[in-house]
Amino acid sequence: MKTLIATTALALTALAGAASASVDTTAIQSYAPNADISQLSQAEVNTLLSVIHSGDSESEKRATVQALLQ
Repeated sequence: MKTLIATTALALTALAGAASASVDTTAIQSYAPNADISQLSQAEVNTLLSVIHSGDSESEKRATVQALLQ
């Protein structure tokens, strides 16, 4: 029974992570439409998302995201 619960929890965590990753990709792609983000680490994705969710203007966010991806 404990194994079933642990396996279920692990599967749900993996699914939530996959869903979260696609949302992250969408947010980043909206600021850098043609960027290849498939090779980014989670830390790099988090940095980009921090920029995207910052209080900067949209043009500043776009410029910073694009600069970080180059």
